[in-house]
Amino acid sequence: MNNLDRLEPKLMSNYHPLVYQIRQRLENANISYEFFEHEAVRTSQEAQKTRPGYSLKQGAKAIIISAKIRLENDYIRKLFMLVMPANQKLNGKAAKKILAAKSISFATKEEANFVTKGVEFGGVPPFGDMFGLDVFVDESLLENKRIVFNCGDRRASIAMNTSDYLDLLSPTIASFSS
Repeated sequence: MNNLDRLEPKLMSNYHPLVYQIRQRLENANISYEFFEHEAVRTSQEAQKTRPGYSLKQGAKAIIISAKIRLENDYIRKLFMLVMPANQKLNGKAAKKILAAKSISFATKEEANFVTKGVEFGGVPPFGDMFGLDVFVDESLLENKRIVFNCGDRRASIAMNTSDYLDLLSPTIASFSS
């Protein structure tokens, strides 16, 4: 019996289904993690206050970016996930270069809602592969032994070893924060 079998079905049904899917993925991979339930948060600063023992720098902020990229002889819009420490800001020029994009912008609420199947802004987890997105992680996040993030719902967070996160996702490591 794994840890999820002991959870009350009613409790888990109160969250976006992605919370259960992420926890099941970690359980199946035998990855140790901490699960936090808290008041709904939207910003990284609000979230940090609900996670005892974790700093803002350890927060893994997931950003969905819409990039105009060249495909053969035309340009198309493609969504990507960029993951960075919550205490950092996105360096747009660096991100544009890394994505080899003509232009980039934050995904609209509608785009993000569609690709994440209804996960609210502030609740998007750094598991872009679960949404069919290429994932790029800022190298400064690797300075943390552990990371913490909202896991599909603004009221639920997970903390785990950074090395386990990297092994599980195999994202592209780059530098795009400031």
